Amino acid sequence: MVYLTYNNLDAETQQRLLLLSKEDVESKFGNNLKVYAQEHHLDYDVLLDEEATRNLYNYEYIFNI
Repeated sequence: MVYLTYNNLDAETQQRLLLLSKEDVESKFGNNLKVYAQEHHLDYDVLLDEEATRNLYNYEYIFNI
């Protein structure tokens, strides 16, 4: 098995995983993020991108070759 981090993946794979992470974060925390963004006068999309990126580093990538 090969263990990789998000930074070790190619750009296309990183982009696909980022989209999946955004969907994951939005489904779990979307309402809370919207409220937080409104209360602190932040752009929701930027906040979502930051949280999705942070979420990616919680994943463990394992490939069987």
